[in-house]
Parts: sequence; structure tokens; C-alpha cells
Amino acid sequence: MRNDNDILEGVLAEFEKLAAIPRPSGQEEAVSNYLKEAFAALGCPVVQDTANNVIADLAASPGFETKPLTILQSHMDMVCVAEDGVRYDPAADPIRLVRDAETLRAEGTSLGSDDGIGIAEILWLFRHPPEPHGPLRAIITTDEESGMSGAILLDAKHVAGAAYYLNLDSEEDGLLTVGSAGSLDVEFSRPIRWLPSVSGQAWRLTVSGLLGGHSGERINDGRGNAIQLLASLLLDFAAADFPVAVVSLTGGTARNAIPASAEAVFLSLTPEKDLRQAIKRRGDRFLAAFGSSDPGLVLTLTPAEKPSRMMTPRDSKDIARLISVLHSGVFAMSPALPGLVETSANLGLLRTEENRVWFSYYPRSSLNEKLTVFQRNCALLGEQFGCPAQIGVPSPAWQERPGSRLAKLIAAVYEEQRGEKMRIASIHAGLESGFMLKKNHGLDIVSLGVTTLDIHSPKERLILATVAPQIRLIAETLRRIAGKGQTPF
Repeated sequence: MRNDNDILEGVLAEFEKLAAIPRPSGQEEAVSNYLKEAFAALGCPVVQDTANNVIADLAASPGFETKPLTILQSHMDMVCVAEDGVRYDPAADPIRLVRDAETLRAEGTSLGSDDGIGIAEILWLFRHPPEPHGPLRAIITTDEESGMSGAILLDAKHVAGAAYYLNLDSEEDGLLTVGSAGSLDVEFSRPIRWLPSVSGQAWRLTVSGLLGGHSGERINDGRGNAIQLLASLLLDFAAADFPVAVVSLTGGTARNAIPASAEAVFLSLTPEKDLRQAIKRRGDRFLAAFGSSDPGLVLTLTPAEKPSRMMTPRDSKDIARLISVLHSGVFAMSPALPGLVETSANLGLLRTEENRVWFSYYPRSSLNEKLTVFQRNCALLGEQFGCPAQIGVPSPAWQERPGSRLAKLIAAVYEEQRGEKMRIASIHAGLESGFMLKKNHGLDIVSLGVTTLDIHSPKERLILATVAPQIRLIAETLRRIAGKGQTPF
């Protein structure tokens, strides 16, 4: 196999091509077409299905055609977020890469290493396959970040007959993931009855400066939620008898990202100094609760252009009340796995449209029964507050498979290559593995990946030193599945 530098440069060359193609969730046609052509250019039979998933096969080394079929899987969409003040159109703008000696990051935006780096690794391995190897299949799915519709719609025939399944969507080198949380996509929607605007000053209230981050991996870090803080501020105004007429509500960047910013535009006759005092009081209370883990809160109140319309007081009040009563954060820790979050939820997006206001709620749990409880409770709360809940198909939890041969093999190869033991654990984040297991109950599944930090945020960065070792680990695993190497399989 090539040396580490050649591997790194080759994988990054594949990643750079992906970074040039805008690929927010739900808008993956361009990148799907690119991947179809890239695999076809390698001589692989390729299928592009109606969901724009790409499925490509690499024939086994001669004489190894009867070895078990192994699937390598990643997803092509990414969470697109930008720093405050950075102009960025996720549907049109490429990711501008910035590289230093240790990391790869993006200029002012998220990087898309989740899961562009997994795709880049698969392309590199299909271009430079280990010898020998059995039959290999690449499955690159769409819409993983917002609804997992790619995995849901994937025809089961594409995983039928496969024995081993390597998901390359984990974010820590040295960690072998053998289980993940299920999730539930909920959207609450409030029809708005617009009224002509009244007299008063128009204000823009902005919550910013919070850390945000991935709503699975960072949910236990004690970070604040900008959307809930915004709702609390509106309720504070009402409690202090400072009537405000809300014009618009906006917050967050993705359903599965903790919102770092949010904004309300409103009209009010209340003196500016009273509004600012109420805002300062809420800011102080927030910092008392979250300041040790999320100290960068910034609350700003600036004049806004006078609007032509406003929400009814009942509409804005019910929206704020429901947002406030929905718990966002950790619900329960795992009693079986110390330190692992069992159940959580995140309020990730808040938007005002022509005739409605909607916001997302994203529960996760390693217990499918608890997701069923969320389905019932969200429906009831939506009815109570006049914000009906649209509830998606639950993403099933992927529970650890005792005695996994694939997990044992990868752990053994890792220890031989690195001289230390690999950590094996379940994670509180959503992976597509649960859907794949439903399509083929016999699959032996693991997830692994290079180290990426602060995913789903503009601080996202890839640790370069973990790329080549990860390729060597996967390549040797594929060789041993084919029956070559020191560890019997």
C-alpha cells in the first residue's frame, strides 16, 4: 500500500472535489450525479435510485468472488452553517477549504467532513483496493442529516446478501461504534392570522454567541438553546406587562444542531430602557445557569424597519409557551452504559413563513419505546397549544450485537497496527445503520471514522493525522474478510 502522505493527499483530493459541489440536505442531485460518474469511471456498475442514492459495486479480486459481500457506506448531504456575518448560500456556494499542518477546515462555514470524508475514503479505496479483497459495494445515501429519507427509501435488495457493513460516519479515530440512538423528526406548525401593524417602535431582538454544535454529541455539554432563550424573553415581556406585537421569529441552522442564534422582530410602545432591563435580567439568569459551559451569550436590541403586519397576541404567545415547555437537552442517562446519554431532544429550527410559524423538535433515544412516547406526547402538546405536530417515521435505534465478528476483527487489526486497544462503544447520535439492519437482519454492522471536531458548526475541522491510519485499518480489515492476514476470520 502507498505511504501515509500519498494516502492523505489522495483522500483529500477526493474530498476537495466534493467540497466544490453544494450539497445541503434535500438538494443532492448534483453531488449524486458526480458520484455516479466517478464510480462509473472506475469501471464499477452503478445504480442511482429515485432518492438519488448511489450504489456501486467493485468486483472481487480474481479467485475471491465467493467471499462475503462487504458494504462501505456514507452519506452525501451535509449540515450547512456559517459564522455570523458570513455571506453563504448553501445551495450555490462551494466550501472554501483552509488547510494547515494539522487540520482541514472551511473559511467561515461548516466543512462537510460529516460525511464527505467517508465518501472520500470509499472513493480512494475503490480506486486503490487492497489485495486481495472480496466483493465490495459502496452505498452513498441522501438526506441523512434532516430525515434519513435516503436510507428509508433504499431498496432492500441493495443490502440483501451482504454479510458485513462498515458505516464510515463516525467522528473519532480509535473508537469503534457498535450501536447508536434512534430519533424522531417532529415539526410543530402554527397557522398565523396576520393583523395590520399598530403604532410603536419596531425592534430586532437577537440572541447570538452561543456554542451550538451537534445535538447528539454535544447535548450533554450543558450548552444553551438560543430558540428557547428567545421564547423566554418574549414571555418575560408579557409577564412584566410590556406588550409586544411579534412580526417574525427565526432561529437555528439545522434540526440536529443546537441553535447558537435566534431572532425576533416586534413592535412595542414600551420604553426602550424597560425592554433593555428585561433583556439584561434574562441574560443574567441564562449565564447563571449556562455560563460555565456556554459563556459567550450576546443579546442585542436594535431598531428595525416598520413592518406592515404583525401576529395576533394569541399566536405569538402560544408559540412561545410551547417552545418553553418542550424540554431541550438530556432527558435520561443510560443505566447500562455509564456516561452515555440514553434519551435527549433538541429544538433546532424556528422559521416564519407566509402563513405559518414552524419549529422542529428532534428527540433521540437508544430505546425505541421512548421514541414512541415522544410521538404521543408531541401530538398532545401540539393540540393543546394550537400548533399541530407533524411527526415523521422514527429512525430505529441500532443496538449492539453481542459477539459481532466484524467488531472483533477490526479491534484486533487496530491493536496490531497501533499497539493499543480500540475503544468499543455505543453513541448518542443517529446513524443510518438501524434502517439497514431492518432491511437485512443478518448484517454485521460497525461504524468508524477519522477524527473530526465541532461538526455541524463553522468551527468544524478534520484532524489530518487520522486519515491514513483509518485507511490502513479499513484496507487490512477487507483483506482479512477475504481470508488473508494473521487473524483468522
